[in-house]
Amino acid sequence: MVMLFYSLGLSLALVLAAPLWGWRMLRQGRYREGLRGRLGEVPPRLRAFTKGKPVVWVHCVSVGETVAAKRVARERFGVDRVFFFPLDFAFAVRPYLRRLKPQLLVLMESELWPRVLVECERAKVPVAVVNARVSDRSLPRYMRLRMLWKPLLEKVSLLLAQSEEDARRWKMIGAPAEVVRSAGNLKFDIRAAEETPLVRLVRQYLPVDARVLVSGSTHEGEEELLLDCWKTLPVPQRVMILAPRHPQRVEAVQALAEARGLRAFRMSAWRVAPTAIEDGDVLLVDTVGELASLYSLAKVAFVGGSLIPHGGQNPLEPARFGVPVLMGPHMENFREIVETGRQLGAFAPSEYAELCDRLYAHIDATGEDSAGQSALRVYRSQAGATARTVEALVDLLMERAR
Repeated sequence: MVMLFYSLGLSLALVLAAPLWGWRMLRQGRYREGLRGRLGEVPPRLRAFTKGKPVVWVHCVSVGETVAAKRVARERFGVDRVFFFPLDFAFAVRPYLRRLKPQLLVLMESELWPRVLVECERAKVPVAVVNARVSDRSLPRYMRLRMLWKPLLEKVSLLLAQSEEDARRWKMIGAPAEVVRSAGNLKFDIRAAEETPLVRLVRQYLPVDARVLVSGSTHEGEEELLLDCWKTLPVPQRVMILAPRHPQRVEAVQALAEARGLRAFRMSAWRVAPTAIEDGDVLLVDTVGELASLYSLAKVAFVGGSLIPHGGQNPLEPARFGVPVLMGPHMENFREIVETGRQLGAFAPSEYAELCDRLYAHIDATGEDSAGQSALRVYRSQAGATARTVEALVDLLMERAR
């Protein structure tokens, strides 16, 4: 009965949204792409590729722009292996389970689709949820609907949480204790290349003895504060690389910088015809997937989403390069990592007034910055989630094969 009401509600939502999606499909081809697959038509290329082969079905969502993420997936894994996830209806999900006959379905983070869980149970396909998390914002909603989520979570064979706190929260929501464990955050094992072509190009045009601040994944309301602070710093040869969390905001951020009398360049245009980067300049990152490597240029880094109540972004991306990491007070999404950083003398979330003073201290410092080495120790302490996750998934597959 619960699934009936869920399907009716989902159908109603799709009907109400149909005019908007229809308009978007007429105007933009990317909204048409994959529609037939979402409705349950398994792509012929996928059927041919998987025929007679053991299949593990992995479902994840992008963290960057949808089109860019899809392109990256297809380049890395091959076009035959990447497809759109079906809509959460029995008529759309069942054809994929019949055709693929997956030995395991792996869902990332909190991509829990009720109908998918029900159909996998009926088809005797085990489901693993990896890199699972429950944010402070989501927890109250889950708890209010605990009576609905508990029977669905009981259909999960393995739930690997990002942290001990996330594991505790999933148990509170209703996941069976015996299937829940903490494996760490997979994102912490991603190692960006230090010497990318873009990094080499930027380094070539930086001032001699440049002091670089990389402000990463910033949100609206943070850039104004950072630029106000940046304008007042009495430090020579300083350069800021500023990467808004959403690249489509770059035009607005450029206007903010220029309104403060700062020269600001968009990375995509600058790299085509590079010119010397001068003291005080701001280089705006308007592309996807290049921020992590740019942190290697930093003398100090600021991690965005933290001066406003957003929950913060990943502080380990700059920590990996031994760069001192600054952040605002709102780092709830990385609570355990930040606490580990506090204990090792690396991270200390600060209100804006103190943050600007600390930024000045780090960017003006001479010699080796001990905060950077402490940040590197934090990064190394968090490694290994990938190996633990793979080991747990292999154990699950072997157990089901017995």
